[in-house]
Amino acid sequence: MHRSSESTAGNRLLDALPDDERTRLVAHLDRVTLSLGDFIYGPGGCLDHIYFPTTSVVSLLYTMEDGMTAEMGLAGNDGAVGIALFLGGDTTPNRAVVQLAGSAYRMAANIVRQEFARGGPLQYLLLRYTQALITQISQTAVCNRLHSVEQRLCRWLLLSRDRVETDELAMTQEFISNMLGGRRESVTVAAGRLQDAGLIRYSRGHISIIDRRGLEAGVCECYRIVRDEYDRLFGADVSPA
Repeated sequence: MHRSSESTAGNRLLDALPDDERTRLVAHLDRVTLSLGDFIYGPGGCLDHIYFPTTSVVSLLYTMEDGMTAEMGLAGNDGAVGIALFLGGDTTPNRAVVQLAGSAYRMAANIVRQEFARGGPLQYLLLRYTQALITQISQTAVCNRLHSVEQRLCRWLLLSRDRVETDELAMTQEFISNMLGGRRESVTVAAGRLQDAGLIRYSRGHISIIDRRGLEAGVCECYRIVRDEYDRLFGADVSPA
């Protein structure tokens, strides 16, 4: 993880802040570079920072006693990683792992708590984001129970693409299978079908989305529910009353 200073945003939560609030908070934000597979936090570990991804995507994963993993949700330029800091939990039983390498801003835990306690615009936006994330986590549970691996892969690719705003995703099928909570063989078959249909191209850990509309046509309703709820909560009028 590499660190540098930065004065602009690129994260939708930070961008939604009033100009004066964002300017004031810049002094408390460090820009860091996250590499694929980096751990943001682990089960029961103390959270030292909250992260606001810009070009990276972080997966929220749960690992069972037998080593099997499944993704509960993901966060990119739409939100934040480490919501336990302002919800009062301090630790969580899951872990957060960088799914797509890129940049993020981070804010120290003590500053997060101070800012949240002020009850200003940042608190308002973080609470709205938490509602959107709860919707995503809930819908992921439903999707993993009721929908095919192919539909879940379409959902996962679209959610990831929306949060990095590029059609090029550096990702192995093994990593994807960990995210989806399925066997690598099942993901390989599903990815092969999407590739045969001309929707994606997969090669050596790199996935290119060729036909976004085709993915949207094949995805289950879970993707749209998550997207629409976020759009509802962060529409044109997102300012505190």
